[in-house]
Amino acid sequence: MSRKPLSSGGPDADSAVVRFDDVSMRYGRGPETLKHLNFALPHGSFHFITGPSGAGKSSLLKLMYLAARPSRGVVHLFGQDVAQVSPQDRPFMRRRIGVVFQEFRLLDHLSAFDNVALPLRIAGMRPESYRHDVAELLTWVGLKSRMHAMPPTLAGGEKQRLAIARAVVARPDILLADEPTGNVDHDMALRILRLFVELNRMGTTVVIATHDQDLVARSGMPVLHLDRGRLARVAPRT
Repeated sequence: MSRKPLSSGGPDADSAVVRFDDVSMRYGRGPETLKHLNFALPHGSFHFITGPSGAGKSSLLKLMYLAARPSRGVVHLFGQDVAQVSPQDRPFMRRRIGVVFQEFRLLDHLSAFDNVALPLRIAGMRPESYRHDVAELLTWVGLKSRMHAMPPTLAGGEKQRLAIARAVVARPDILLADEPTGNVDHDMALRILRLFVELNRMGTTVVIATHDQDLVARSGMPVLHLDRGRLARVAPRT
């Protein structure tokens, strides 16, 4: 398992998959939500983002998946300054990033199976090439018997697991998850953690924002702790 720690500069920072250089962010004319963030995440690392409600966890993830822009500073993804990426190239960059949103963002007119398969279809893959993998992943997240169900008929925890399956099915270069275990029980939370760990073993950089301190403690992974928009580094837990 890769447990590369957060880097603050030097040669490792130059090859980081995510790098923030003095990044701050505000919404409109309001106060800064994030303040002077400097860090680099090495390729293949696994980090949790923790902090109280309102600390800026979701805002930090938004900057990483290009849903928001910093008010100052530079965000680098895959070695590129995202401000310099053309509008035509931004969708291709986003396809390298899997995201688990708190609000799920499932397509109600597609079955559970087709929701998970959607990233593969967009990538141009033929159904016969991914049918087994999608079914296997739905089984892993406990939705084998619900793979043909429509999202409006699913319970909240089922929707959460479906959203996670969709985010990881294409084995993204970066996986960002916002409270991915917030609607599931303890046993399923640990099962989801194992799925993220396995994805990380295959090379995906994983970043999870969570309030679940038990999950963080069990993982032993490094933590980025936010407090009122500022970043404090916390040593890996064992």
